[in-house]
Parts: sequence; C-alpha cells; structure tokens
Amino acid sequence: MIYDYCVIGGGIVGLATAMKLQELEPQASLVLLEKESSLAMHQTGHNSGVIHAGIYYAPGSLKARLCRSGARATKAFCEQHGIPYETCGKLLVATNDLELQRMSGLVERARLNEIEVEQLDAAALHRREPNIDGLAALLVRETGIVDYRRVCASMATVIRQGGATIEMNVEVAAIREMADKVSVADNGREWQARKLVVCAGLQSDRLARMAGIETAHQIVPFRGEYYRLRPSRNDIVQHLIYPVPDPDLPFLGVHLTRMIDGSVTVGPSAVLGFAREGYPKFSFNLRDVAEYAGFPGFWKTMGKNLKHGIREMRNAMSKAGYLQECRKYCPSLELDDLMPYEAGIRAQAVMRDGTLVHDFLFLETARMLHVCNAPSPAATSAIPIGEMIAGKVVGVKVR
Repeated sequence: MIYDYCVIGGGIVGLATAMKLQELEPQASLVLLEKESSLAMHQTGHNSGVIHAGIYYAPGSLKARLCRSGARATKAFCEQHGIPYETCGKLLVATNDLELQRMSGLVERARLNEIEVEQLDAAALHRREPNIDGLAALLVRETGIVDYRRVCASMATVIRQGGATIEMNVEVAAIREMADKVSVADNGREWQARKLVVCAGLQSDRLARMAGIETAHQIVPFRGEYYRLRPSRNDIVQHLIYPVPDPDLPFLGVHLTRMIDGSVTVGPSAVLGFAREGYPKFSFNLRDVAEYAGFPGFWKTMGKNLKHGIREMRNAMSKAGYLQECRKYCPSLELDDLMPYEAGIRAQAVMRDGTLVHDFLFLETARMLHVCNAPSPAATSAIPIGEMIAGKVVGVKVR
C-alpha cells in the first residue's frame, strides 16, 4: 500500500500534524510511525505542562506568533475533549535592580506581542503571593497549565477515528526519497507514502541526514534537572513563579511551576546532556557525545556560554546550590522541601558557527518536510504548527 501521508514521530508536534493533515484532506490515507511503545515518551512527556502566553519571544518571530495562537488552540482543544487545564497566570519576579531594568524591556515586548501584562510593585506582589519576595513583578494572566500527555492521547484518538493508522515500536532505519514516493523502513518492515513529514525531536538531525538531506546543524541535548516540592508545600504559590530572564542566556532559569495534578516542581537547570534520551542522572551514550564533540559549532557555543554552563552544572550537582537559586524569590524553601523528580531533555539545534537556533527550523525537499528544531513553546504551539506544516505539505495556504 502507498499511503498519501506518513508522519514520523508520536510527540505532540507529530500528532498535531497528522490531525491537521486529516482535517485538510479527510479522504487521504495516513500512517504515523512512533519508535517507542507509547506516545509522547520524550520531550512532550517530560514537559513542564505550561501553556505559554509568549511574552519572551522576539516580536514578529514565528515562535511568537505560533505561541499566541497555540495557547488559544490548546485551551479550545482541551475544552472540546474534556481535558483539565487551568489558566492560573504567571508572575515574573524581579529581585534586584538589573532585573527591574530588564522587566521594562519585557513590558515593551509584551505590548509588541499583543499580550496583556500587569505591573505589580512589591506590596501588590506580596498580597498575591505571600511566600514570594521581589522588588516588582509582571503578571501574565493568560499563562496556563495542562498535562500534555493527555492532550496527545486525545489527539491520537481523533487521528484513529479519522481512519489513520498509528504504528508503535518502529525504529526507522532507512528513508529513501524517489520521484513519486518516499520509502521508510525499519529492520524488516517498510512503508511507502507520497509525502513524508518527520517530527523526530531529539533524533531529527539524524533522520534528516538518513534521508539524504545535507544539514548545517547538530542536535545537542541539554538536561533540565527538576525537583518537586514535598506535598505539604504544594500550596506555597498560586501562580507560576519565574525569574526575569537574562537576555544573553538561552534558558529561562529556575522557576516554581504548579502542575495540573496539584504538585509543584522546581526547575529546570540547563546542563549539557551526555545522552539524547538518557533521563536518569549520569546517563551516558558514547555515540551521542562523539557526534556533538566532533561538531565545530558545539565548541563555539560552549565557549560563548562557559560561565553560565559551569554555574548550571554546579547547581545540578549540588542541591544546596539549586536551593539558593530558588530562595532569591522564595526564601522560605528549605533543603528538605526539594524531592527528586524526573529530568527532561531539550533538543537544541546548534549551527556550525555556534549559533543556537531559537526559532523553528524546517528542511524541505519535493516529497519530505523535516522539523529540525521545535523549541519551547512547541507543546503550546503544536496545533498551529501542525496546521502550518500540513498546509505546506498539502499545498494549501492556512491562516
């Protein structure tokens, strides 16, 4: 059988793409291939569960536009399918004069991104969050929380009900593009389709090269190390609590995140990972390390961010150092409040010149589209990303 469309990757971007392909062409045949035995096992399943509003992102960027529309689409999808979510809001807390200066820049960025924010002084912040200290804060009301694994499960149901096939335990070993179709094979099976979309996350660069596409980037894994608060401290905050980010750094810093199950996580740090899919502490994969160590862009970006990287590594290794980051704005936290929690791994695309890719990166051929970088807020933005990808593949302009 030759399918009309094949999607590789059962994370939220791959599922949203398959769902939108079905919406655009309801009669088309479609197969989705996933390496693991369950969906959303990697970046999506280790996500913090935040429905981002999009305040941080460069005005006019694809990331900013897709995040705004994605937040609305995610909430609408949850309401349609009975998935619990909460629009709890987020507070960005300034704890020193430099962060106060940076906060003014965020106010302007919010205006350009058409996001409503409220500026709070120290007294107003304390009234909203008695356990949080700061000189001032920005309230982003639209930020929410959800379990993206439940979103993925509902997407999969929609896809199957639309007549598509989802194949699990398919580790792709070969991709071959021909004049009239694309062949995808694992060890022993083969699927053929007229168009292929690859949403492979942590393995996206490898699958692009497997398909014969020349790439100028490399995926470098960064571990997000988390703790969770002991249950007796779950009422410590009512909003998500974030520091004001340093614009020179690629990550947002340690924050307190309310989860939809009532728990609160603390994190993440952002440390270099030694395995693309190694979630336990001290995971190591020789192939993964050898690949990025042999890539010139890796050493350039590590040189640019050496001081930050050392600090992140120290905090990841020292619970006390991690606690110190949290106590800048939540001084009542104690060491015993921090309990173990699973890590996440971010697939960060790095270019040969050492530039970190902060926006979405797509590589296309006549019959293939590869999603080679889907940065945060990819989970929030998944539905409009899927709609955009589906439109590209089908040849239909979408809004």
